[in-house]
Amino acid sequence: MTPAPTLTTARLILRGPAKSDLPAFMAWVTQSERMATVGGKGTERDAWRGFLAGIGHWSWHGYGFFTVVDSRSGVAAGRVGIINHIEWPQPELAWHMFDGFEGKSYAFEAACAIREWAGQTLGLEPLISLISPANTRSLALATRLGATEERRDVVDDEDVIVFRHLSHNDPRAVSQAAGAIA
Repeated sequence: MTPAPTLTTARLILRGPAKSDLPAFMAWVTQSERMATVGGKGTERDAWRGFLAGIGHWSWHGYGFFTVVDSRSGVAAGRVGIINHIEWPQPELAWHMFDGFEGKSYAFEAACAIREWAGQTLGLEPLISLISPANTRSLALATRLGATEERRDVVDDEDVIVFRHLSHNDPRAVSQAAGAIA
C-alpha cells in the first residue's frame, strides 16, 4: 500500500500500513483515553480519513507512520514514524501506541530505529517532536530519546512543546540504536 521499507529491531517489525491495521487504528481513535493528548477521540469517519491520510503521506513525502508490529505475536502495537503536515514547522518524529502496548518500550525501540533510518536514508535531521504539555508519557519518551525542549508553540490550534532530537550519528543516539536494533 505504500513505498515504506520494512525495518526490524530486537522485538519489532516496522512496516507500512496494511488494510488489516485499520481495526486497531480505528479502536485507538474512537475509544482510547490517550486520544485526549492528540486532539480528542474521533469518530469512525475520522479514523478512516486519518488512516488513508497516513497512506497518502508515504506517497507524498516518501516517509510516514510505520505500523509497529510485535514480532512474537504479529499484532499491530501502534504507529511510529515521521510526519510533516501542511502547517508543521518541519518533519516530526511521532508515536502512537495502541491500548495494551504501552510500558513495553516499543515506542522507544521503534523511534530509535526510525531516527536512524530517517537520518541515514533520508537526510532528515535533527528531527523534532511536537508534544502536548499534558502528554506526560510522550514528554518522558522524548527525554529518554535524548531530545531537549527547544521552545513552546501553537500548532493546529494546540499548545505544544517542540523537542529537538539527537542527530542519528550523535554518539548517544548510536548507542541507543545499537541496543534497540536487531
